[in-house]
Amino acid sequence: MGKWSPLVAVCLGGFILLVDVTIVTIALPDMARTLDASLNGLQWVIDAYALALAALVLASGSLADQIGRKRTYLGSLVVFGLASLACGLAPTTGILVVSRAVQGIGGAAMLATTLAIVNVTYHGRDRGIALGVWGAVAGAASATGPVVGGLLTEFLGWRWIFLINIPVAVVAIWLTAKVVSESRNPHARGVDVPGVVTFTAGTAAITFGLMEAGQHAWASARVLGWIGAGVVILIGFAVLQARSSNAMLDLGLFRQWSFPVVLLAAMAFSFAAFAYMPFLSVWLQQRLGMQALAAGLVLLPMSLAAFVVAGTVGRHLHSVPFRYTLGVGLGLIGLGALLLTTGDSWAVTLPGMLVTGLGVGVTGQALPGAIMATVPHHRAGMASGALNTFRQLGFALGVAVLGTVVSHAPTFDQGLDSSYVVAGIVGLVVAVLAVALVRSRNAVHDPEVEQVLRAEA
Repeated sequence: MGKWSPLVAVCLGGFILLVDVTIVTIALPDMARTLDASLNGLQWVIDAYALALAALVLASGSLADQIGRKRTYLGSLVVFGLASLACGLAPTTGILVVSRAVQGIGGAAMLATTLAIVNVTYHGRDRGIALGVWGAVAGAASATGPVVGGLLTEFLGWRWIFLINIPVAVVAIWLTAKVVSESRNPHARGVDVPGVVTFTAGTAAITFGLMEAGQHAWASARVLGWIGAGVVILIGFAVLQARSSNAMLDLGLFRQWSFPVVLLAAMAFSFAAFAYMPFLSVWLQQRLGMQALAAGLVLLPMSLAAFVVAGTVGRHLHSVPFRYTLGVGLGLIGLGALLLTTGDSWAVTLPGMLVTGLGVGVTGQALPGAIMATVPHHRAGMASGALNTFRQLGFALGVAVLGTVVSHAPTFDQGLDSSYVVAGIVGLVVAVLAVALVRSRNAVHDPEVEQVLRAEA
């Protein structure tokens, strides 16, 4: 087979991994009708996947370094494919949520290995081409997710948004087994199991507590108990990381303000730009009576605006101080959320979608470079994994928080409008923090690292 066959193999996996982040959004109303799911249940369908990605992507990278990237990628494709089958056949909301979590476990390992395989397979000019193709495929997956989800849901049913993954995964497994060479890190130290367990338990407990706030008072013992337990567990995680010689996250990186603020910006990026999407989808279909495909097309202007920014000015943004690109990008995302409102037509969403898309384009380009510029080059892998972790964590927590805002409002429309305001405030506040506190250098000067950043953005 040709030299680009390994690239095709990882792009197939990367596509189904990333498309499943957004494809589910449009199918939520149909899932609710079929499974008699509550709003809280629908939130968990989204968050189970995002939390698994957030909790395990760093550990998956360590595992791949130790046992082999090809082996890890093949195993993750098998897990993802079987979990997709379980999602597609799920008879209840509970089984669907568990299956989504398993799907996220496979997705975390795929996310941790795809770029690594490209980096060790290609060199020089070929690496630049391969990373560019991978980045284009990743962008296309995120952009087309709602439209593909609308097509499948409207004409075949929501179960097919998961079942369609199976033939793609089978082809990717076959191709990977034939054309991808094994590689590993001879200096790998293994997986930080205590760190993985405590981080997963802590973030899951806080997310559960936030979701429970949608059904109980914020000051209830149930809500405060879960959130408090999550905070205590995360404190334990920090203690373990400080004492471990094999920590999944080097706490020494937090000694300068720029690193944690960039991670906060990554959380705010996902929170302010995407966390209200599930509720917007419900509004479009249940309040305005739109079909699934039409609702998916309403979300397309954001992706198109982001693509325009990335294709026209994206490559020039690394010459601008990162605090300004993060500030402008998050500021636009916050403004876009504040421009969103409910009404009698989908057209009221257009100004907010477009402005948010511009902010997504700027911030998405800036985040990878900003995080790399705050750490030594030998910590680039950990920094990249931390960035992916906090982006997914911001989405998971955002869905939980905004779900409580929607649940406690007198009407769904009022709750959705309030969720836009909360998202907008988060974006604007973190934009100010980024401008004030990020002090990393303006650019990353390692050419190979720059290629990876462009692909990740």
